[in-house]
Amino acid sequence: MPDALYVSLLFDRCIARQVRCRKFGITMNAKDNVAIVELDKKDTYLREISSKYSTHHYYDVSVCRESGSWRIEMTRKAFASRLDKNYHGKLFEDHIEEPRVFAAVLGNRQVGWIELGYDKWNNRLRVWEFLVEEECRTRGIGTLLMNHAVEIAKEKGARMLVLETQSNNATAISFYLNFGFELIGFDFAAYSNEDMEKKEVRLELGLKLQQKECFSEDTKPTSLK
Repeated sequence: MPDALYVSLLFDRCIARQVRCRKFGITMNAKDNVAIVELDKKDTYLREISSKYSTHHYYDVSVCRESGSWRIEMTRKAFASRLDKNYHGKLFEDHIEEPRVFAAVLGNRQVGWIELGYDKWNNRLRVWEFLVEEECRTRGIGTLLMNHAVEIAKEKGARMLVLETQSNNATAISFYLNFGFELIGFDFAAYSNEDMEKKEVRLELGLKLQQKECFSEDTKPTSLK
């Protein structure tokens, strides 16, 4: 596997808009000098990732039990003041089946990451981690990484790409919905018994691969790109 510096030198040899280099395990985007590089569990220096985001909106989740039915509603609302959140995660954790981690390399440094794991029992590929450095957002890197995940899922023969987000991360939700994901489930107590009161309900989103083609990196659905 080439290191980040060697990857950057390969751009001079790229004349196509996007070159798939299977020999080296990378995908190159000549327009923005961004390469998608697969990291190895044994030699990657990045085993932990940290991120932060700010949000002004959330989806208020309400559950009403009626005679013979349930009614669940999600309504987009504004916070009284900006909410700042921090997140810390680890790559290549033992519970992930068939983990694969890809980094977006800009110049000679990694600026974005996506970790995938294959759920063999139901033939779905899950996005376990997805992060673009704050100063590199809105440049198409998130879309490039997610497009790469779609490619990997199709190569695997997975029927769906799935991921988890939270009801208070409205910007991320907009990105996923614009990309083609749909809401496929809830967990009202995933993180604590007060998730609904905290406006932090776990949402499951899924992308049916039979109905999805990769977006162009020129497409800019939300500021998370």
